Amino acid sequence: MTSLEGFTTTSFSAGGKTREVFTIGSGPGVIVIAEIPGITPKVMEFARRVAGIGCTAWLPRLFGEPGGAPSRTAMLRSVAPACVSAEFAAFATNTSRPVTVWLRALAAHAHEQCGGPGVGAVGMCFTGGFALAMTVDDVVIAPVLSQPSLPLPLGAKRRRDVGLSPADLERVKQRCAAEPDLCVLGLRFTADRAVPAERFQRLREELGDKFVAVELDSSPGNPYGHPKAAHSVLTEHLQDREGTPTRDALDQVLELFRSRLLV
Repeated sequence: MTSLEGFTTTSFSAGGKTREVFTIGSGPGVIVIAEIPGITPKVMEFARRVAGIGCTAWLPRLFGEPGGAPSRTAMLRSVAPACVSAEFAAFATNTSRPVTVWLRALAAHAHEQCGGPGVGAVGMCFTGGFALAMTVDDVVIAPVLSQPSLPLPLGAKRRRDVGLSPADLERVKQRCAAEPDLCVLGLRFTADRAVPAERFQRLREELGDKFVAVELDSSPGNPYGHPKAAHSVLTEHLQDREGTPTRDALDQVLELFRSRLLV
């Protein structure tokens, strides 16, 4: 099976920007925002898992070549342009990334097309915090932040920054306070320098028990053999065996989508 087999290729335009979008499945929508270097085979496999529970996975192409393996060359070709792109604002603090406006429009479109009570959103690495920014809109009811890495954690201020403007953070807090079933799920490996513990602590401070943190032990000698460089919880560093912490994290993500979207 090729990595793109089973996916439908479409495009979506909003705010003067048109991008390719790959979809698979049927049922309520879940926006799957790929990590650098892009929509890799393992990102595609995660999308198939989402489709397998009865949802439609929507994968927008933000960077990279869809279906390409995460080689060193592919990483360099994606990360350099992304780091200097105004849409991603990789180093900015106290701001929501401009690209999330387009993603919010895509989420509204997915809801219109797929129905259901709302949509889910999962960001990964460079895009990890985008799911949080999308939660300013009522349509996003199942946000997942998998190893949210922006802003790049250079200095104490950026380590605690959650990648939202003060106004957007306040809106998310208001929704969390007002909607009993809304929660924000966050995933990270404990030794991951790209996703510092301070960022998750800030999310706890801001969202209280509405932020559910899943932190996987990647310290030296950890019992599951997670390497110190472990980063991609749902894709590249997923140990897809029953009883492993990463498989449990994947199952927790899928259960969130089931409980919030398939009602």
